[in-house]
Amino acid sequence: MTRARWALFGIFLAATFGSLIAGTRQAPAGRPPGTTYKSPAFTFNKIQDGIYHAVGTGSLVVMSNAAVIETDRGVLVVDSHVTPGGAWALREELKAVTPRPLRYVVNSHHHFDHSHGNQIYGPDVEIIGSEFAREMIVAGKSVDARPYEWFVGGVPGQIAQLEKRVAEATDPAERDRLQNQLAVQRNHLEGTKAVKPTPPTVTLGNRLTLHHGGREIRILFLGRGHTGGDVIVYLPKERIVATGDLLVENISYSGEAYVPEWIDTLERLKALDFETVLPGHGNAFKGKAKVDHFQAYLRTLWTEGKKLHDAGVPMEDAAKQIDLRSQATNYPSIRTVGLTPPHGVWRIYELLDGKVK
Repeated sequence: MTRARWALFGIFLAATFGSLIAGTRQAPAGRPPGTTYKSPAFTFNKIQDGIYHAVGTGSLVVMSNAAVIETDRGVLVVDSHVTPGGAWALREELKAVTPRPLRYVVNSHHHFDHSHGNQIYGPDVEIIGSEFAREMIVAGKSVDARPYEWFVGGVPGQIAQLEKRVAEATDPAERDRLQNQLAVQRNHLEGTKAVKPTPPTVTLGNRLTLHHGGREIRILFLGRGHTGGDVIVYLPKERIVATGDLLVENISYSGEAYVPEWIDTLERLKALDFETVLPGHGNAFKGKAKVDHFQAYLRTLWTEGKKLHDAGVPMEDAAKQIDLRSQATNYPSIRTVGLTPPHGVWRIYELLDGKVK
């Protein structure tokens, strides 16, 4: 997108939010941890001084969260969201919580909802990621892949359904609600069309450490899991870890996962000394219990999937038969036999059939 088109896009977003982004005021200093500052597109949840968990408000489709870490050399943000518009909105709204410029972006992995805002950053911003993430984005795999088709391919159909519901709505309040949803989805579709996948400018093998003033920021690859190149951002002094999709509040997408290795990688995560987790999706949480819960889920998913695979059950049938009800205590969304969507079963069959390495 040219500079002129970016300027028009910025004006469009500001207009969408009632010009609130452009007029964002600095948040009052001294707010204690646990307080929030709500902007048009993001709610900034204060974790510690200079550390925030930015979660989308729903007025703009951003899909992933962002961890925000302030240092004496500028701000580091973990993940750049699903479109350049989401990244642009976060960069502007950061002015509400810090006067420091954004200088570093970490892509926790290559998936579109965590990296498709990279293109808005110029040469004064370093984009950091794993070597695997860079290779995948350069190869076009942030777009030409199952998760993109699964989560973005259905947007035109969702827009069509919303248009139909708006036309049929008789209650004015319901019509207004549906029209707002329709505007958000139309904006999202246009945003995806503006994406130019942009890879990290700095890559790491297993570890990269930044020492900025009083902050030690460790960017770590602990092993394959959600993808072949997930990195976490670990603050040892503050006992905080930003996990991307390696560990989320609920169940992470597993359509490109390395399921048995993921269990081992989570064990290495668990060995770190942290108290607070800032996940790529869902709310921040404390403790390591969710690591145990997700390991148990993955073990069950693998065991049940392998059992059906070895019995010669076709993948499509296995996705309907697999039994994960034993995990419903920790994941109430699992209410009955089956997986919806069946992406985890697809991946298990690919791994067992040797289609991926």
